[in-house]
Amino acid sequence: MAWRFKASKYKNAAPIVPKAEACVREICVGSYQTYGNNIATSAAFMAFNWEHTGSSVAVLPLDDCGRKSKTMPLLHGHTDTVTDLKFSPFHDGLLATASQDCLVKIWHIPEKGLETSLSDPEAVFSHKQRRVETVGFHPTADGLMYSTAAGCVALFDISTQKEIFSNNEHPEVIQSASWREDGTVLATSCKDKCVRIFDPRATGSPIQMVAESHQSIKDSRVVWLGNQSRILTTGFDAARLRQVIIRDLRNFGVPEKTLELDCSTGILMPLFDADTNMLFLAGKGDTTINYLEITDKDPYLIEGLRHTGEQTKGACLVPKRALKVMEAEVNRVLQLTSNMVIPIMYQVPRKTYRDFHADLYPETTGYKTELIASEWLNGTNLPVPKMNLDPAKREHGDEPIIPRLGPKPFTGNTGDVSFDEVFAVPKAPGSQENISHLVSNISQDACTEVPPQGVKPDLIVEIEIKKNHEHEPNVAGNGVQKSLTTSERRKIFEQNSESSENSTEGEDRTDAELLRLSATRQSIAERRRLYESRSKSQVEEKSQSPVPIRREQSKVEPLKPSQQQGNNMNVMPPPAIDSKRISVPEGKLMEEHRRGNGAGIKKSATEAAFSAASTKRTSTVFGKVSKFRHLKGTSGHKSTHIENLRNLSRQIPGECNGFHANHERVAVPLSGPGGKIAIFELRRPGRLPDGVIPSLVNSSNIMDFQWDPFDAQRLAVACDDGIVKIWQIAEGGLTEPTNTPAQELKAHLDKIYFIRFHPLAADVLLTASYDMTMKLWDLNTMNEMCALRGHTDQIFDFAWSPCGKLGASVCKDGKIRVYNPRKSETPIREGNGPVGTRGARITWALEGQYIVCTGFDKVSERQISVYNAQKLNAPLNTASLDVSPSILIPFYDEDSSTLFVTGKGDSTIYCYEITDEEPYICPLSHHRCTSLHQGLSFLTKNHCDVASVEFSKAYRLTNTTIEPLSFTVPRIKSELFQDDLFPPTRVTWNATMDSEEWFGGSDKAAAKISLQPEGMEPLSSIQQVTAPVKKTDHHFGNKSEYECNKQQEIQKSVSARMEYTTKLEQDDMEGVDENEWQE
Repeated sequence: MAWRFKASKYKNAAPIVPKAEACVREICVGSYQTYGNNIATSAAFMAFNWEHTGSSVAVLPLDDCGRKSKTMPLLHGHTDTVTDLKFSPFHDGLLATASQDCLVKIWHIPEKGLETSLSDPEAVFSHKQRRVETVGFHPTADGLMYSTAAGCVALFDISTQKEIFSNNEHPEVIQSASWREDGTVLATSCKDKCVRIFDPRATGSPIQMVAESHQSIKDSRVVWLGNQSRILTTGFDAARLRQVIIRDLRNFGVPEKTLELDCSTGILMPLFDADTNMLFLAGKGDTTINYLEITDKDPYLIEGLRHTGEQTKGACLVPKRALKVMEAEVNRVLQLTSNMVIPIMYQVPRKTYRDFHADLYPETTGYKTELIASEWLNGTNLPVPKMNLDPAKREHGDEPIIPRLGPKPFTGNTGDVSFDEVFAVPKAPGSQENISHLVSNISQDACTEVPPQGVKPDLIVEIEIKKNHEHEPNVAGNGVQKSLTTSERRKIFEQNSESSENSTEGEDRTDAELLRLSATRQSIAERRRLYESRSKSQVEEKSQSPVPIRREQSKVEPLKPSQQQGNNMNVMPPPAIDSKRISVPEGKLMEEHRRGNGAGIKKSATEAAFSAASTKRTSTVFGKVSKFRHLKGTSGHKSTHIENLRNLSRQIPGECNGFHANHERVAVPLSGPGGKIAIFELRRPGRLPDGVIPSLVNSSNIMDFQWDPFDAQRLAVACDDGIVKIWQIAEGGLTEPTNTPAQELKAHLDKIYFIRFHPLAADVLLTASYDMTMKLWDLNTMNEMCALRGHTDQIFDFAWSPCGKLGASVCKDGKIRVYNPRKSETPIREGNGPVGTRGARITWALEGQYIVCTGFDKVSERQISVYNAQKLNAPLNTASLDVSPSILIPFYDEDSSTLFVTGKGDSTIYCYEITDEEPYICPLSHHRCTSLHQGLSFLTKNHCDVASVEFSKAYRLTNTTIEPLSFTVPRIKSELFQDDLFPPTRVTWNATMDSEEWFGGSDKAAAKISLQPEGMEPLSSIQQVTAPVKKTDHHFGNKSEYECNKQQEIQKSVSARMEYTTKLEQDDMEGVDENEWQE
């Protein structure tokens, strides 16, 4: 037991987290379902997945910090999520990336990092229609790379760009792989709950040993403990507890040590340092990084100091030769979060850090090797020479170890073509092609010195370190012009900063512009007042947006003629639009527009005034956009709740909202056989009595149900036998269970997905079935009027347009289709919808000009997309929310243009404003409920209490209650009718026409009525007479007569109070004789 008293030198290694300024900030990282660590590092660079899809990779210098632009250069080489990425241990600029698109690509990072986006890799290897799971380099042989796909292990010789080994003996997906430090054998963990020792050079089967490992098919990881004969694995046991297992090859079937931790769902990523035996366990989704020290005796794992901070998306260890050895930094963990890269330094406390502590730094594996791939495959084993980290014994003394970056060890067959030119998107109408043309001209002027085209050397494994590198040519071999670098753009922008003095990008301004009292800089308060006054007087002119821009009455007031002239005097700064939520076509357009501004393109006065007129939205600058920005959700008093609900059904299909209400009663499905739906009267709130709940017994499983929008007593229920049952509820409600519907409609021979009533015509019902058809029925005659076809998979949802002429559907095949049912049974327009297959919802917005679709992306992240109803090829914008299995159900209020979305089992109701200009989706104040809800149903506009500034009303279903929910807008003068919030609304609670008229081709628009209560004065009339006029900036044009008179009165009042004197200060001064002036 004497070993217990021998303290480890690394026992008290403490994690030190830098300040936020020293971290990489404002990056965009998603949640990826991969077996990789999502981040990798060399002694010179770090690389990590970018964006929520993860198909691009960001590469930054290792010591980089600060905020990062959404338009910074990236590696654009894969069409799907990058599953794993690794740097070569012998070339700090050599990066391998594996992806779900079945490809492995090799990239060469320039010495100065990425200055332009790269899309042409140095080499490409394919796994033949199998998703690549892991990738990495051999620890001793240069130019040797491995990758795994499904149950296949493959080795590639990068020098010849050929596959030299492949084996498919693993029965399931390989989840992790790790080489022994001497490079002789490989350890793999597999989905079949086994761990294997793999020797590619062995005669016969390469699998040398097999042992049962973690007893869960969830993710598992394996790491070789340096050059020892032991491996360590992390995974889950049968009870889903996280485990750490150490095995010795000499007794491989029996674990040497098993450590059970907790029941968290995130896989533990093991990061092991063979020099210090330090092990770091970072769980995906965890906020804690555990540090343990591995020993060769019991207890084998000794816990050290634990770090708690941000939620982890990925983690990796920095190579030892990049550590700050003079600060006793023994290890550094790069923690990848959703918006940051945090370098966590593990430092051993010492009295002084002036000297090099040799006891902390044994000789470590170097970065030079004499072994190449072909020699290793023929049986040669050659260890990598060790290197000393002592600055006094290093090759260049105290200078940092020069990264091994080049030369570029490949022969490229294509030139360096930028990503924008490879993946060219056709320009949308009105996309300012002239601005893009000017940018290209500036690029040609900036690149005046073009060195001759250099020839890339063949793959010769260089041993020496190259200090001087050949400059990369600016023009590729195929004659394609390279785009400007960030530094060149910044220089051009600074030289032409006079034309963009109103820019809101503070980081790109010169020092003179950032001075507090300079003439070119306005204070935040001045700019805020400028925007607030600007939001009330916008110029209604044609915009440069790809889609027509128009404003809802609730968002903008008409511009006075006296203000139109003054608005041309001062150009408004463009709003800072978040491009990470923008789809490819619109995002590309915005990027070109941004590049045009950043390059310092001087505009004429007419263009500047036009730009100011077209820039309307101020949401992304100061947050104060529409009058609904600070909406407030309030739950009704407990006396208005219906309580003691029980036996709620949890088996309702995903296409059904699961809860539906009108102004008189609500329908709630109950569990159990018979397909029961309970009907509760809203005028009788309180606690429900115990016992049997009166219900509608449908005798079949319920697929969907919906109230008739024009008859509060009529309920339609779709069943899995293809029958739609029409129930007529008595005036007083249900008193006992009943199984006799008023009508039965045999709609389909198969199950029904959902049913939808027409929004304007009475007795018109649409049904969608498993036979992938949708039928329209006349409930008066119970006859089928037409059938809609064209779907190739499950139909998720259908929504009628506000005019009632068109309908839009979203399907599991990833398509959105628009129908005109009375003219064609096939879709008139078709476009790409959500790529996720879990489910989707669809609705119309902005008087039917736009379509809003909710769904999932490839990594099951919930998204909201806005489409132009006339152009469905790509979304105008996509907003991502979170990762959750529940489908987002949209509810759109057309008067306020507010979109409410929530899912079953959520506690938050997300609120957005849908606009017809970028960014199209503007977040409002979300409402967070105190409990989870199982459904939400909104009432029509005529049931809102406009006297209390209630613009929307809903009922919320929880596990035990039904609660009313009110959405209001805070107003000071609430005693007045807020006519700016309540424009004339469409009458959707009364039928505009009957079914015979609609099927006959009649199109009657819904009437509009005012919601102003009797006796309430409108706010606009009071403001015109008594409301004081705010003082506006003189830059906005001529003042009104009222303002001038008021200003003169104030001046006279102030002058009357001031002491009046005609004596000047100069009168008391001694002058100079006139003769002196003459001399």
